Amino acid sequence: MSELVLLKLGGSVITDKSQPFAAREDTIRRLGREIREALEDQPDLRLVLGHGSGSFGHVVAQKYRTHEGVVDTDEAHRQESWRGFAETAAAAARLNRLVAELLLEENVPVVSYQPSASARCRRGQLMYFDTHPMKQALEADLVPLVYGDVAVDAVQGFAIISTEQIFDNIARELQPTRIILAGIVDGVYDGDPLTNSEATRYEEITQDNWGEVEITLGGSHGTDVTGGMFSKVRDMYHLALAQPPLQVHIVSGEISGHVNSALSGSDGDIGTLIC
Repeated sequence: MSELVLLKLGGSVITDKSQPFAAREDTIRRLGREIREALEDQPDLRLVLGHGSGSFGHVVAQKYRTHEGVVDTDEAHRQESWRGFAETAAAAARLNRLVAELLLEENVPVVSYQPSASARCRRGQLMYFDTHPMKQALEADLVPLVYGDVAVDAVQGFAIISTEQIFDNIARELQPTRIILAGIVDGVYDGDPLTNSEATRYEEITQDNWGEVEITLGGSHGTDVTGGMFSKVRDMYHLALAQPPLQVHIVSGEISGHVNSALSGSDGDIGTLIC
């Protein structure tokens, strides 16, 4: 029987978050090759890809405070807010087009779906996202590609929707067996491994140690208007609780071969498993 896996390529991996609009094209190509090899090795693997906005959408959203919705102080501020909504959407789509082109060149049959075209939110929570076109793409052995985007919001005008929120919606409808999040570091640590050499990696996150993990989680590196590492891990933890036996694997997309290993189910000694 086929297995459905959701894989996110983090914005910290596919872009340089310290510089506006800086895509890491060589890294995207390398990840494309790892994905293609996994698909070739596992003919029954069905895959939905997602990616973060990195130094594209996040930078623009920070400038206009897009994550706060419409800044409703006067007409001029409201117009500026909606301008930010449009520019954030354009920046996110610009990166998505580049990612799609590079993955297609690496023979990964991706087809992009713009989340803001169907997504609806309420107070920043994603309430609806149309997955029917993706189901048809999966049946045709294509790889749907989504990304962090903006969406209309019934209360605050608009909101930012993260790839994790979109994955949550997809998972509840399509029932994947695994979700893989490929970030800049290899899993979840009790400190910042980029600045603290003594930080320890959590091999697993379960109900038994969630309280400890929740206290120690910090933010993400660079500009991130979707809540950083804490919200990503928290959301995936609650999703795994709600949909057993779903497992979430957080690995490094920066380390060559780790995404391929995670897709192949060769967890070995890499990353952090949420189960």
